[in-house]
Amino acid sequence: MRLYILISLLVFFSIGVTSSLAMKVYEQGETRLDAGFWGQAWYQYVQDGRDKDHDGIQEGNIYDSMIRRAYFYVKASLNPWFSFFLHYAGDRIDQDGLHKRPSLGLGANLIIRGAWTTIKLPDDRLKIQIGRMYIPFTRNYGTTSTKTLLTTDLNWSQGGIRGGIFYPSKVGRDDGICLWGNILDKRLQYRLMVAEGIGKEEINPDDNYRYAGRISWAFWEPETSWFNKGTYLGQKSILTVGVGIDMENDLRYAGRKEDYLAWTLDLHLDTRLKKQGAITMEASYVHLENGPNALNYTHLVRGDDADIIGVQAGYLLPQKVLGTRIQPFAHYERIDVSHKDATNIYGIGFNCFIKDQANKLSIDITWLDQENEFFGPRPVQDHLILTLQMAVGF
Repeated sequence: MRLYILISLLVFFSIGVTSSLAMKVYEQGETRLDAGFWGQAWYQYVQDGRDKDHDGIQEGNIYDSMIRRAYFYVKASLNPWFSFFLHYAGDRIDQDGLHKRPSLGLGANLIIRGAWTTIKLPDDRLKIQIGRMYIPFTRNYGTTSTKTLLTTDLNWSQGGIRGGIFYPSKVGRDDGICLWGNILDKRLQYRLMVAEGIGKEEINPDDNYRYAGRISWAFWEPETSWFNKGTYLGQKSILTVGVGIDMENDLRYAGRKEDYLAWTLDLHLDTRLKKQGAITMEASYVHLENGPNALNYTHLVRGDDADIIGVQAGYLLPQKVLGTRIQPFAHYERIDVSHKDATNIYGIGFNCFIKDQANKLSIDITWLDQENEFFGPRPVQDHLILTLQMAVGF
């Protein structure tokens, strides 16, 4: 099965290097339909990645091949003010050691991962978006397309490299309605969402809604679309500051009710250098109260408070190497849990762009460093992780 999927991706790779845009399926007057594919094949080595058995003996390392992402997408516009978007997708297909959730397309199966309709009013000032979509909260997993990440994957605390997602989500998404748009010469983008939130009655007995919002200010070139890019490869000069908030009241934690609240502040810099390539830098801070989820390989469990800092930077080399662009990068994340020990995640790697952000080869070496290791039913220890990635799409 793995071999079949990898061969399929190689076929798509041959298509992807010759076509960087979605294929136009239909167009007549103001009506247009586009479709496309994008995917990532991974090989990953995880040192001491398996939990200890009942006798306390380490079961060993993980050597894993998987389909990290496989996305078929459809974009349709009936007229200038009404459009539709759909992702038929799956994540972490055949990942070793993953608790699979086929109903969400996690670990097995392809499902409708995201789908929404958008009603757009004139001048891009207001859009009404209804469906399952990214939660407008953080930049890393709230506005950035995973096709265009600077690093090989998302931050550890937001769905990255065998990590988790600290906020409520359906694999980073939620069902609801979002009002968003661009004002003040399109320099200010706002997003306000009311969503279903946690649907489990034992956790959300009052069936409370979840509220999320984000605003960002562009000092240089504006970012006006729903999906931003994690790196622009020198194509734009971006300096954007964003703030976001996410909340859901009266969640149940081990018999007590508490309000979940998180807020974030982030900055993204992307700029060309005269005949010297381009740099990308991003920094973020998240404050978390009564977190609803545990994070793998860290001290964070349900109900904890935490502060999370993330920094990443990359440099696009000015000259091509064997016909490709090379971009070394580094990343750091600190997950500091209140009244517990912190986890530091360090990583370095590089991207080799075959065509654009969606068609590349990547290598990442990540070191997970615990301030204090412990072993038990949920062991928390140091790990070295090596990831090789091939991303292809059109």
